[in-house]
Amino acid sequence: MSRQAMINATSTRAIQNSATPTPPKMAIGDMGQAANKDALATLNEAINELKALAVQPFLKRAIEALNREDFVGGGKWAVKALERDEKNGVGWYLLAMARERAGDFPNSIKAYEVALQLLPDHAEVSNDLGRLAYRMGMHEQAEKLFCHYVDHAPERPEGVNNLATVVRDRGRPDEAIELLKQALGINPEAHMLWNTPGTIMIERSELETAQIFFTEATRLAPAFGKARYNLSQVKLGLGDPAGALEDCDEAMKRVITADDREMMRLARSSFQLAMSRLGEGWDDYEARLSPQFADVTNFFIDRPRWSPGDDVAGKTLLVVGEQGLGDEILFANVLPDVIEKLGPEGKLRIAVEPRLVSLFQRSFPEAEVTWHTTHVWATRPLRAAPNTDHATADLWTPMGSLMREFRRSLEAFPDHKGYLKPDPKRVAHWRRVLKTAPAGPKVGLLWKSATNKDGRQRYFSPFSQWAPVLKTPGISFINLQYGDCSAELAQAREEFGVDIWTPPGIDLKKDLDDVAALCAAMDLVLGFANASFNLAASSGAPVWLISTPGSWPRLGTDHYPWYPQAKVFVTPSYGDWDGVMAMMGAALADFAGGAASPA
Repeated sequence: MSRQAMINATSTRAIQNSATPTPPKMAIGDMGQAANKDALATLNEAINELKALAVQPFLKRAIEALNREDFVGGGKWAVKALERDEKNGVGWYLLAMARERAGDFPNSIKAYEVALQLLPDHAEVSNDLGRLAYRMGMHEQAEKLFCHYVDHAPERPEGVNNLATVVRDRGRPDEAIELLKQALGINPEAHMLWNTPGTIMIERSELETAQIFFTEATRLAPAFGKARYNLSQVKLGLGDPAGALEDCDEAMKRVITADDREMMRLARSSFQLAMSRLGEGWDDYEARLSPQFADVTNFFIDRPRWSPGDDVAGKTLLVVGEQGLGDEILFANVLPDVIEKLGPEGKLRIAVEPRLVSLFQRSFPEAEVTWHTTHVWATRPLRAAPNTDHATADLWTPMGSLMREFRRSLEAFPDHKGYLKPDPKRVAHWRRVLKTAPAGPKVGLLWKSATNKDGRQRYFSPFSQWAPVLKTPGISFINLQYGDCSAELAQAREEFGVDIWTPPGIDLKKDLDDVAALCAAMDLVLGFANASFNLAASSGAPVWLISTPGSWPRLGTDHYPWYPQAKVFVTPSYGDWDGVMAMMGAALADFAGGAASPA
């Protein structure tokens, strides 16, 4: 790769940004930041000792630009230095930091790698490269780099802190806690060493303990915005979204980086939505589109972006599904409103996950439904809609952005019986098949997510705590859970004496149109809000949802505005499953006494 290419942002007008299917992190650590004042001061001292006087002025200009947070300019000055001495490790290091802060992560990694080769004794390079690798999800490589940094600078608390963070995220939280305990014994005044164990406690749903750690981190460093932000997440988990919003706003007043600001803005959208402040919440939700996120998905669509208030009557609008599969289904709630606004002369094109195409085409016959594809482009996901003619579309938008116009208040949510339309012949088929299941009302079960990214499993109870529900007499439990669930099915038989019946002849992960029909044939579907739950609810099936405090999709209500038929059971706090399971078990017993079998 040429040096000129190294400084060019690898984007075109056709590349526009959206977010990956992950919510804002419930708590964030402090791994430091490239091109901070201390690091630049150290490099400035090193430059004074360079014998290559010809490059000194350019390197100093690069540092001056980075201190002003002019990251593009800093990168250009670093390149000018490298044009005179391409073996200058400080120049590559400055270029790496500049490209990272400018959002060009792939080229930043390349520059860091060259700098590490040229400056093997400059341990901070391995720390910066490790932090960027971590940011891009390369956790194995990050751990090795942080170990290298700790070996060379054992007295620096940031090394142990960063190592503990990646060890935590690689599924070894106890090892991370031990690393932090030892480091705190040496550096008890290091605020980051108090913040990081708090992030582990919050993922374990030990919110009160997490609050102690974050409060101490804030006391030690009042300007430390991340700890104040983490306190906001604790308050949300304790059911106080107003307090969470106050803390988040305070955190954003601190000195924070651009990517942290966008992440906090995205979290703030959740707080506002949880307080029924929908307009402000959806406006802040646009932060998910920020290129500051290292794993942001890019859209390859060379058409103008739709904005709220645009006159779309008679025009062709391309809507592209985003986030996870469940979000594509959830946000489809708005598509009937969009069709109405386009009018009889307008045309809606919808690009969704390939497994949803047939179901969406039946549900929205006025629209043209196709699939989207996602590929890796310069280490980032790139989404396209290859089977539709972009040139004839007047506007395009990610599906979630439509909320800014069509769902700015609770009153804007329609009272519907489901907006997705399963195949009626397959519904009839599944009603016949369900008669061969054990006797009793047919109740579909959903108990886990297929991913644990960003600690998502904290929103789902351990299967062992389903006992009060599964032991309800008179119920015919039907397995709707996609993925490998053989262990849970065996546990239900051995510990609870319950056979959860698995429907024959269907792939619960791939055959989503048929899953919708199966759900519509049920007497009830209950569980957590995964993709299949959204599929059942949007198809009009009776649903019961287990939710957690401050869950934003409830939009500050005691119900689920997206699905009017949903009955919601809310835990008093994260990880407190016993009461809600007992409550659901009692309600299910009442249901068993009065429910009829499928027609």
